[in-house]
Amino acid sequence: MGDTLATETTQSALPPAPGADGYRSLDFADTAATLPAGQSYDLLATPESAMRWLAAHDLTTPDVKLYDVCAQRMRTLRAHVRALFAARVDATAPPGESLHAVNEALTAVPTAPLLAWDGAGGLRRVQAHPTDRAVNHALATLAADAADLLTGSDAGILAACGSPPCDRFLLRTHGRRHWCSTRCGDRARAARAYARRSSASG
Repeated sequence: MGDTLATETTQSALPPAPGADGYRSLDFADTAATLPAGQSYDLLATPESAMRWLAAHDLTTPDVKLYDVCAQRMRTLRAHVRALFAARVDATAPPGESLHAVNEALTAVPTAPLLAWDGAGGLRRVQAHPTDRAVNHALATLAADAADLLTGSDAGILAACGSPPCDRFLLRTHGRRHWCSTRCGDRARAARAYARRSSASG
């Protein structure tokens, strides 16, 4: 990542990449990105920013407090998810330690929702997890989502942004789309136009 780290989501972060609305793990992988001119951002850099990301994706409740170790665990799993995504995009063997890390997250908490009853809502399925295991639950959910993406029908359209230095992932929901955002697409087109002008005048 670049030399300058930004954590404010409103100023620096790119909009969600295509496919992030269907896969929280894709948006999770893209919570860190490299930008032009040595800039970068990390939406999980602090417990507060990590908490905002979890809340925005319905992966936590207001009574949960995150600590530095929680944010670090999220960043660690993100690195492993990114490694698995990169291996899928490059059609290479995935790192064994990343497979192990995702499998550990998958099995850290019971994944089957329990059956519960209340007078107002009747029968419903709920994820029963105590507050101190809330991060385990969130990581298990993200790991399961990543596994579904990597093994499902959309695995073949998982791609890396084609506008360096951006290192985000996306789903190629349109055959000709190679960029994670309009900003990256504009930059790639500008670079191609500059290269054409330079070769024509050379």
